[in-house]
Amino acid sequence: MASYIERRQFLAMLGGAAAWPLTARAQQPAMPVIGFLSAGFPEAYAPFLVAFRTGLGESGYVEGRNVKIEYRWAEGQFDRLPVLAADLVHRSVAAIITSGVSSGLAARAAVSTIPHVFLSQDDPVKLKFVASFNRPGGNATGVALLTSVLVKKRLELARELVPTAAVIAVLANPNSPEFAAQMSDVQVAAQSLGQQIHVVNAGRDGDFDSAFAALLEQRPGALLVTTDAFLYSRRYRIVALATRHAIPAIYDRREFATAGGLLTYGANFRDAYLQIGNYTAKFSWAPSPPTCRLYSRPGSSW
Repeated sequence: MASYIERRQFLAMLGGAAAWPLTARAQQPAMPVIGFLSAGFPEAYAPFLVAFRTGLGESGYVEGRNVKIEYRWAEGQFDRLPVLAADLVHRSVAAIITSGVSSGLAARAAVSTIPHVFLSQDDPVKLKFVASFNRPGGNATGVALLTSVLVKKRLELARELVPTAAVIAVLANPNSPEFAAQMSDVQVAAQSLGQQIHVVNAGRDGDFDSAFAALLEQRPGALLVTTDAFLYSRRYRIVALATRHAIPAIYDRREFATAGGLLTYGANFRDAYLQIGNYTAKFSWAPSPPTCRLYSRPGSSW
C-alpha cells in the first residue's frame, strides 16, 4: 500500500505540471525534481543523457521547463555511491534513476518507497531490485541489459579475429564491486570454449601503461575489455594503447568503435537510456510498476 501511495504522490508532482488546470498549476510551489545517480563520469555519459532526456521528452517532460534533474556522479569512486544516494533522498526527489549495478544497489539500500528506475547490466531479480520481470512490485522498474551473457560471444569473436590466439587477455577494473562476478563470467565462458585467458587490471589512470606492458610480456592474440564505467570513460586511451601495441581488441559498446576501436559487440546503450527516460515519465501512471524490459539485443560495430 505504501508504494501505491508514493506513486500517487509522484503523479501529483511529475504529471501535474502538464495535466492540471492553470489555476492548479499556479499553486504548485516548484517543479518536480528527479535524481540521477551513476558511478561514471558526466562527460563520458553525455550521449546517453541526450537519449534519456529524449525519452522524458516523448511524454512531455523537458528538463528546466517542467522537471528538474539533480545529477550525482561518483566518477569511478564506488564508495561514494551510498552517500550520493542518501543525498538525493534527503532532497526529497520524486524519483531516482540509476545507471549501472553499483548505483542501483546504492539506491535500493537508500529508498523503499521513492520510485526507482534502473538501468542494470545484470539480472534485476537476482539483485533484488524487483520481484520478477512481469510483476516488478515494490517501488522499482527499469531496463536489464544482461551483458554477462554476451561475454562468451565476445570471446568467440576474438577467436574468429585471431584464430591462432593461444591466449586472450582481459582488461578489468579491480575496484569495481562487480569485478568478482565479471571474472566468474569470463572464466566460465573461457572454460566452455577451451580458451586460455590472462587478466590484467586497471582501476586508476596510472595503471594503463603498466597493464599494457604486462600484456606485451604475455603476447596475447587479442584483448577483451570488460563492461565498466571507469574503463568506458577512458576508452580513447585504451583504444590508443591497443592500436599502438597492435593488439586486436573487442569492446562492449559502440562508443569504443567510434573512438577508433576495432570491434564492439553488445547492447545499444543509447536506446536503453531512451527507454529508462520513457519509464521515468510513465512510472506513476501504472497501477503497479511497468514491466521490466529485458534489453539485450546485441549488435556489432567495426
